[in-house]
Amino acid sequence: MPAAPQFLFDVGSPNAYLAHLAIPAIEQRIGVKFDYVPVLLGGIFKATNNKSPIEALAGIKNKLEFMETETRRFLKRYNVPRYVWNPHFPVNTLNLMRGAVAARREGILAPYVEAAFFHMWAEPKPMGDLQVAAAALTASGLDGAGLLERAQHPDVKAELIANTEDAVKRGAFGAPTFFVGDEMFFGKEQLRDVEEMFA
Repeated sequence: MPAAPQFLFDVGSPNAYLAHLAIPAIEQRIGVKFDYVPVLLGGIFKATNNKSPIEALAGIKNKLEFMETETRRFLKRYNVPRYVWNPHFPVNTLNLMRGAVAARREGILAPYVEAAFFHMWAEPKPMGDLQVAAAALTASGLDGAGLLERAQHPDVKAELIANTEDAVKRGAFGAPTFFVGDEMFFGKEQLRDVEEMFA
């Protein structure tokens, strides 16, 4: 049996959100839980000279339309709802992703990720604002203020940097990225290939 699949994510990525929605059914089918690894997408972009699809594909005839077709296929295949476009996009997710590291250390990463994605892409808010983020996380049953305060600890900051640098060293250039051992898969559509590794 291959190693548990890793899901390198940043809650600022709508495609990472869609992957997150699809993962529970895959976990049931393969009998293995995904390991969620917080990374900073902006840091990955900077290190790899990459840009978000909205920026990178601007002006390319037919490409964005095809991506929309791919998204419709993905929603149907995995029976997941479409996200609501966050009007505040792009959102600075530095503090949210540090919060994810803090939540992981406290053993509450799963509810934290659920809440952060929800307030980014189901009921969108300006989650780059610390007060808004704290209130949103608290409304989802977490200690929002406490988590975001602990997110400022030097060891938490260092861990997010290390996760991000390690992702780039392993070949990542965006999100969502998945690893099964040393095998890398990029993009939500590659979840089919990740699942096939466990067939």
